[in-house]
Amino acid sequence: MDWFLLKKLVGQLLQPMILILFLMLLALLLFHSRRHVARVSLFLATLFLFGFSFIGVSNSLIAPYEQRYPTFSQQQQRLDYIVILGCAHTSDDNLGASQQLQICSLQRMVEGMRVANMHPEATIITSGAALYDSTSNAQKVKQALIELGFSGDIITNDKAKDTEDEAMLLMPRLTNTHFALVTNANHMPRAMTYFEQQGLTPTAAPTGYFVKQGALSWQDYFPDANQLHKTETFFYEFFGQLWQWLKS
Repeated sequence: MDWFLLKKLVGQLLQPMILILFLMLLALLLFHSRRHVARVSLFLATLFLFGFSFIGVSNSLIAPYEQRYPTFSQQQQRLDYIVILGCAHTSDDNLGASQQLQICSLQRMVEGMRVANMHPEATIITSGAALYDSTSNAQKVKQALIELGFSGDIITNDKAKDTEDEAMLLMPRLTNTHFALVTNANHMPRAMTYFEQQGLTPTAAPTGYFVKQGALSWQDYFPDANQLHKTETFFYEFFGQLWQWLKS
């Protein structure tokens, strides 16, 4: 059995939108035969859709993950490596390499460059396999770094399917080194745990924050698809951490 595929499939089926659509479909199917059940199902679907799309709910869910580690600041000791964890891209020869990166990969690449500007002595390691593309995410991020003028050393780790793979495959190189671990802030707690389970001691370099301090406008308090995406990201990380805990 392909456990990687099974994990991804279960994770998708447990997303809020799937639950909402299931409840709506159930309401339609039972509208004539079980009207009470249909009404309850439709009420729950509406409640979840509104709640998961509201900034107060989405922020309160994801903020604890994002606030676990502070942003990266210049270290007093030498930094050996900057590890940019893989995310996603779509290869398109009509676009530049950086334009082919999805937002999560673009955010991680920019943070990697920021850390490299503080520590030019460090070697960047890009990571991520070619799951649904002809080019690995590690290679595409490397191409984007070069395209944007980065001239330092870059090593690619293009066999890793997920964060657990990244930690295991990079462990031999990173043992007894000082390195920064770059990934999205909501994903950082799970990533740090995987690398620490390999006996490594990374310094967190989180990026791509959903929740930022600052005043909100009245428009922010309306249900919004961006907030629903934020809630889905929380559930993805929640079930990822649950899987991590069960395996350990």
